[in-house]
Amino acid sequence: MQRIYYAGDHFLTGTEIGNALVSYAAALAQRGTAGAIEIPVRHEDDGRAAVVNFLVGPASQIMTEEIESRDGEEVRDDELVKRLRVLTAELAPMHPMASHTPIDREDSVGYDWTDEV
Repeated sequence: MQRIYYAGDHFLTGTEIGNALVSYAAALAQRGTAGAIEIPVRHEDDGRAAVVNFLVGPASQIMTEEIESRDGEEVRDDELVKRLRVLTAELAPMHPMASHTPIDREDSVGYDWTDEV
């Protein structure tokens, strides 16, 4: 279980959800953009479930803390975690990858650049 600290308040959520949220916030911050995401939480005082809409981005001051769950029940939302991971991956910088496929010189197009001068 994780406690999310955000905007002067705190909320309980599952470990996977908390980790995915922080990764998404970091990816948004690297891009200089923001996004809103709804996260299932449990209120610490009375244990009731709720959904909180977090606005995350470059100015977000968000952190999580690993805590022991009192009732042993972790907040889970596998679809949300999957969606956050996809959104985070989409924000990752593009890096060119080297091709390990050998170039067939017979199939390459040959130009004689002096023909058009």
